[in-house]
Amino acid sequence: MDRLEDRMCKKHDRLLELFCQTEQVCVCQFCTETDHKSHPVVPLMEEYEVKTAQLGKIEAEVHQVIQERKKKIQEIKDSVEISKKDADREIADDVQVLTALMRCIEKCRDELYRTVREKNKSTEKQAEGLIKEIENEIKDLTHRSSEVKQLSHTEDHLHFLQTFRSLKDPPPTRDWTTVEVRPPSYVGTLRRSLDQLEETLNTEMKNLRDAELKRVQKYEVDVTLDPDTAHPKITLSEDGKQVHDGDVAKALPDNPKRFTDYKYVLTRQSFSSGRFYFEVQVKDKTAWYVGVARESIDRKCQTMWTPETGYWIIFYYKDGLVFTGNPSVRLPLRAELQKVGVCVDYDEGLVSFYDVEARVHIYSATGCTFN
Repeated sequence: MDRLEDRMCKKHDRLLELFCQTEQVCVCQFCTETDHKSHPVVPLMEEYEVKTAQLGKIEAEVHQVIQERKKKIQEIKDSVEISKKDADREIADDVQVLTALMRCIEKCRDELYRTVREKNKSTEKQAEGLIKEIENEIKDLTHRSSEVKQLSHTEDHLHFLQTFRSLKDPPPTRDWTTVEVRPPSYVGTLRRSLDQLEETLNTEMKNLRDAELKRVQKYEVDVTLDPDTAHPKITLSEDGKQVHDGDVAKALPDNPKRFTDYKYVLTRQSFSSGRFYFEVQVKDKTAWYVGVARESIDRKCQTMWTPETGYWIIFYYKDGLVFTGNPSVRLPLRAELQKVGVCVDYDEGLVSFYDVEARVHIYSATGCTFN
């Protein structure tokens, strides 16, 4: 009774005992004869039972949404944990490489010091020996000069003549005109140390490349070629794993997805987040194009194959390897490529190409916009 006013129709001052299904409001008997005359109405109890059943469904839906949100929170936490572990592993691996290089540099430095000091010490020892030998000669000559001086003052003819005989011939001395101390040559000392450092660096770089390729290969996806996108002159295998230039155009139904100007084909699969990696065997091909593209690219008209138009491609033709940027980037071709790996980090805006067999990073395009 304390809530009686809330149960009364404000307009007719009658009990609200019916429910208008059109306007979804509670009404009284007089309302059904005036404002809600043409509207379907039912008793409150009947609508209550209907809404109660719906409430259970709503509650279940809300519960499901809550669970989905909790699951999403856990996914985010898991991603953060994975990121932390990846960061720790990356730091550990990188520090290990840098530590090895620092040890090598310190070893090269110590070896350089030792080599230079040993050469200098040998030169000093040689100089000390020569100086000592010269000083001994000076000592002998000084003594002889003293004897000559004394003899020059004697008036004893016999003594003079007897002594002069032993003084007239100079003591044996070395010819010093051609004797010299040459500073040691240090040419090539640093180069040899740097050669050793380069060898160590190459070894560490090889290990680093192996580790990098293994990391991106974890994101490998299984892709198949889409015949609906293939240029009419392109021939695909039944399993959608191989493509060849058929030269002769096939009569195919018109399809807005199909390339009609360039001999291209896309995969059935597409990606709009995360990371993915795939490999393409290009062995024994005289020319090829490999990469990724936006889904929105123009497939009917000629266009530049650049990131601005939605293409991230490397192509090989006549012993040349090029990334189709603006401007294009000519890439080093160490040997014949057999298999190209392509890794895309959608969120980071990164496309990287690898020589899979040589386990060498070829090129990376950064700051890419895919959406």
